[in-house]
Amino acid sequence: MSVAAFISSQRAEHRVPHATACRALGVSPSWFYKWADRPPSPPRQRRRAELTAAVRAAFDASGGTYGSPRITAELQAAGWQVSKRRGFYNRIGRHSSAEMRSPIDHELAAAAAAAAA
Repeated sequence: MSVAAFISSQRAEHRVPHATACRALGVSPSWFYKWADRPPSPPRQRRRAELTAAVRAAFDASGGTYGSPRITAELQAAGWQVSKRRGFYNRIGRHSSAEMRSPIDHELAAAAAAAAA
């Protein structure tokens, strides 16, 4: 995990302001925001698209009944390295403000909506 990703995760998971995390780690907030505004790399976009397709396939194969634990188990059995809460609901079109906690989740939800359209 990069320093910038760590700073972002602290905001999403622990509500630590970016400026506070930047100061504690000795980086400038402007550097962090420059990182946050960069476009995703092509390999990352490809992996997200592949993961979204795999999640959608597992969800559809279950008749729409599997939640994130079962989808995670199926993906891990298929060789994916994923955690239980990797934005699965956003990838299958279920949107809830409680589950959309970080800019990455919003990005995944937008990608899932574009893929579904």
